[in-house]
Formats: sequence, structure tokens, C-alpha cells
Amino acid sequence: MSAHINDRIALFPDAVRVRVCLREHIIVDCADAIRLEERGYPPRHYLPSAAIPARSLVESATRTHCPYKGDAAYFHILFDGERLEDAAWSYPQPLPEMAAIAGRIVFDHPRLRLHLENC
Repeated sequence: MSAHINDRIALFPDAVRVRVCLREHIIVDCADAIRLEERGYPPRHYLPSAAIPARSLVESATRTHCPYKGDAAYFHILFDGERLEDAAWSYPQPLPEMAAIAGRIVFDHPRLRLHLENC
């Protein structure tokens, strides 16, 4: 995987264990992250969809387009009786230079906490 994709985005295989938590519950625990750094945004950790329990995600009707990554599909998180709207997204078919993040999922919601631990 190339580190710098263009003058705005860089991708890095990340040797960290990523835990996505809601309150005291761990929703995802994964050690196969790709860190995306994009100018003007905080780093994001893209996780393989296989690491996420399928019953925890429900596809949303929300779609967005990024001129650097492509079209994103969003997901609600369902966990322990709670529903977090549009709390995760994925690029099912990103632009060719972003192929490394295809189908990976990234989480971002005010009620979620990401814990990063070096492997």
C-alpha cells in the first residue's frame, strides 16, 4: 500500500489494536486497521467489515460523495437496545487510488469512543 495517495490523503497500515466502545461495551475489537490521514480532518481508522458483528450495523439511506475517495454508504449502529444514527461509513467502491479502503468501515459518533493500543 502506498503511503501518500495524493497531496491531500495518505494511507498507512496501522499496527494498533482498535476498540470501538459504547459506554462500557466493546462493539469492535480489531488489529487490522488502515489509518487514513486527510488534510483538515482527524485521522480515521478503517476496519475490515469482517471484524464487525453484522447484527450491529444497519445500512442507512445516507450517501455522500468525496471527490478524493468516492461514494460513501452510511450505517446506523444497533447495540444493547440503542441506535446511533449514521455512526459509521464505508466506501464500497472507492476511487481506484483508494482501493485499500474498499469495504472497510470507519466509525465516528459523539457517543462512541475509540481506544487505540499499540500491538
